[in-house]
Amino acid sequence: MDKAAFSMAMLRILSGSIELTAAIVMLRLNDVQKALAVNSMLALVGPLVLISTTAIGLVGLSDKLSPVKFVWIMAGVGCLLIGILRK
Repeated sequence: MDKAAFSMAMLRILSGSIELTAAIVMLRLNDVQKALAVNSMLALVGPLVLISTTAIGLVGLSDKLSPVKFVWIMAGVGCLLIGILRK
């Protein structure tokens, strides 16, 4: 099994577990303000997981990618993050 693919999958499983835990916490709190606070904390998890999994994938592919393709991928990820994080 490829270590990079395994690491990426494990990060996604961790991220999904955090999301499910947050949903359960929201249900147990049963308060809109507190649920919104929990949801706001989740706003950090998504981009961090995206950056981490992309970085792991790029490191795993670094020997197979040309420098130009590497730059294009990084530019695409940068555009995604700008689109997600800008208000």
